[in-house]
Amino acid sequence: MKLNLKAQTDTSRNGKSKLSVTAKRKTKKTPLYVLLIFIVMQLAPAFFIAPTMGYFEGQGLDEATARMTTTGWLIVSSMGIGFVATLILVLRDKRFFDIWKGKRTGLPMAFVWGVLGFLLLLIGQSLAVMIEMAIGIDPGSENTMALVSVAEVVPLTILAIVLFAPVLEELVFRRVIFGSLNQTTNFWVATAVSALAFGLVHMEMTHLLTYFSTGLVLAFLYQKTKRIITPIIAHVLLNGYVMAIQLNMDKIQGFLKELEKLQ
Repeated sequence: MKLNLKAQTDTSRNGKSKLSVTAKRKTKKTPLYVLLIFIVMQLAPAFFIAPTMGYFEGQGLDEATARMTTTGWLIVSSMGIGFVATLILVLRDKRFFDIWKGKRTGLPMAFVWGVLGFLLLLIGQSLAVMIEMAIGIDPGSENTMALVSVAEVVPLTILAIVLFAPVLEELVFRRVIFGSLNQTTNFWVATAVSALAFGLVHMEMTHLLTYFSTGLVLAFLYQKTKRIITPIIAHVLLNGYVMAIQLNMDKIQGFLKELEKLQ
């Protein structure tokens, strides 16, 4: 009887040990898989540009409209697939976010910090733009303007820009890149590398200071609350705010002119 109990205990311990090793391997691989999905999501649309554009031109659209429509639908489809695949991968790994020591901020305060983070992002970007202008860099983002033009043709692109992109980018740049480096280096090195990668992906190195300020605030929010939902909220609010302003710029300018007439 004692031998059987001992055997069962050893089996139980070995089972737990194997589960522990499997969990650790899974946790180590998940960030790599998330990064790979993001890279594929960025590169894959290039293989579908010609056939997709050919399809829309065949539907009677002129070349410029077909190009915009193609861009919009490829953004929506690639980001949508990447969004779903990444969430499935992350949700299956319960230890994916266990990279911080200490207690995490409660969810209510994490949401509050997300809103405050949005305000910090606006302040940080404003300061960065002022510095860039002082050294001769023209304000305004070509990447943002191009996305706004596409969104006017394919409105569903707004969903990709305001929801899919912030979630994916925070998982990649804050959890995978910043989070991993922060464990082996320090906050500033991790922030600098993740911000540089963020700028490279958006292909706007002239506005690297703006991207660095954005990455700095988002990294601070993640480290402050130890919850990825906080920088995601701030990022979603920022993208939503920018899109709302840009898509309604004509109305805003018209309103300002009417105010000037009243003065």
